Amino acid sequence: MPPRLLLLLLPRGGLLPPLRRRSPALSPLLRRIPSNKAPGYFFLSPVCAFSGYSGMAAGSPEQQQRSVVVRETVELTEKEEQIFRRLLDVVRHFGLGTQLRVAGGWVRDKLLGKDSADIDIALDNMTGQNFCEKVNEYLELIGEEQKGIGVIQCNPDQSKHLETARMLILDIWIDFVNLRSETYAENSRIPTMEVGTAKEDAHRRDLTINSLFFNINNNSVEDLTGRGIEDLKKGLIVTPLPAKATFLDDPLRVLRAIRFAARFNFTLAEDLKEAASDERVKSELGSKISRERIGHEIDLMMSDKHPVKAMCDIRDLGLFYVVFSFPENSTPPVFDKCDWQCVSHIEAAWNLAYSIGSSVFSSGSDPKLQDEQRRLYLYSALFIPLRNMFYLDKRSKRQVPVSSYIIKHSLKLKASDAETVVNIHAASEKFAELVLLLESSVDVRTLKEKLEDEYLEIPTDSVKRVCAGLILREIKDFWRVALLVSILSYPEAENAADIHNKQDELHWRKEKYIRVERAITDLDLDGVWKLKPVLDGKSIMGVMQVKSGGPLVGTWQQRALKWQLAHPNGTMDECIEWMKQSQSKRQKVESSTRTAF
Repeated sequence: MPPRLLLLLLPRGGLLPPLRRRSPALSPLLRRIPSNKAPGYFFLSPVCAFSGYSGMAAGSPEQQQRSVVVRETVELTEKEEQIFRRLLDVVRHFGLGTQLRVAGGWVRDKLLGKDSADIDIALDNMTGQNFCEKVNEYLELIGEEQKGIGVIQCNPDQSKHLETARMLILDIWIDFVNLRSETYAENSRIPTMEVGTAKEDAHRRDLTINSLFFNINNNSVEDLTGRGIEDLKKGLIVTPLPAKATFLDDPLRVLRAIRFAARFNFTLAEDLKEAASDERVKSELGSKISRERIGHEIDLMMSDKHPVKAMCDIRDLGLFYVVFSFPENSTPPVFDKCDWQCVSHIEAAWNLAYSIGSSVFSSGSDPKLQDEQRRLYLYSALFIPLRNMFYLDKRSKRQVPVSSYIIKHSLKLKASDAETVVNIHAASEKFAELVLLLESSVDVRTLKEKLEDEYLEIPTDSVKRVCAGLILREIKDFWRVALLVSILSYPEAENAADIHNKQDELHWRKEKYIRVERAITDLDLDGVWKLKPVLDGKSIMGVMQVKSGGPLVGTWQQRALKWQLAHPNGTMDECIEWMKQSQSKRQKVESSTRTAF
């Protein structure tokens, strides 16, 4: 994502204004049907039901179908009243005659009874930078410290079409920008900007619910499109101007409409859906909008309250392959109804995680890690149907998972996101064997033979711990996510005699996850990836009496790890003794073999 151009105007001792970052707010499982058109894949019958969710701790899906309660007036906090009084003092002292209006999301959220720290103020007769300079003049007059002014230059790739000034007002960062109107060139989403009226500014915004103003001068809400408050009450996502023209001007607004519909669980207006499905609009979205901007919108959806609703809308509007563009040649090729399959999987994943509860992403007390686990769990689930699809990367000349291509190239997300999703898919397949092992009295001899070699013998009652520990050490903090994905794909439910409907299947998978997760924690393996090796490479070299490392030392490190997992209370001296005995035993076997010949 290209950086913003930032001009800093700092008085002596002034504070540096930070760039604003978009922070995310941070159906039963479906019966799988084998597909003849795509061997090895299953189709999930498409049903959409969404959970009111924020951090896996919200009400039931039924509670989400509610009327929208919209307040008649904006209730200001004490801090907001102080800020607005200070700004009005500046206007009056210098006789500026400026109408100060808070614009957009802050007004919407306040009317919905939500707190918001995102204060953007629109000015009718001067630029944001000029007004901020007047604020500093006033601060100097009353004997207060002047503040730094940050000027964010216009940057269309960041959806910044006009210069914005920022400064700290009573410890809150405020954005200032003048009212504007805009017109678009035929083949560009970069508008020509002009100073406009409040009504022109309201109509040039993406959605009616985002076009509301709060006039600070007269303490009133202004609905200059004539339908912003009505649409808010109805829970409707509508564009102020005709939807198709709005989307052709800036196709990114299609994804913003979907994102806000999902955030508030609102309904997309019929004319908006028709415009979003238009072939020309879809083509413009794919050609005029950078992949970084598309990926940013998708990531916000995934991190918000109703990601499944957003993905269903993307699919239903025919936007799936525009947003999640595939590489030219994949093996196997993209199969029929791939978009339905992907969205059905994320829906199933959502409901499975929701049924289990917030503990599914608990990892210590780090909320950022929990949010990251939740986000990448959803991406992993969305791309489950693609996990066995690959393409030939021309640069590296190797086969790369299609899911990695979509994350890195179609969405331009972090390379580490792609790597984690691929690792989750790989670990989930290993978990499938482990689930069977932990859930039954299956004969462990075959697995025991895989783990052992001529130097290492693992006690039969430790096989499960060693196997699980090795998997967890690979996937680390994301092991619960990988387990969830594995349970999501587990085929046994279709043959279980007590599965009569989708709700039974959801319960069956939930209980299976809980049992396996408990079995792993009972083995004291949560955090095993942090376990310090009982023998490091230097110690192993000492036992082996070699002066330099190499593949042989690495092999013994892996053996020592398995020994440690099998003997969690074993000491370094005991491990060294095991190594010596193993080597001595092996040497005797080799010696007797040579003697026999």
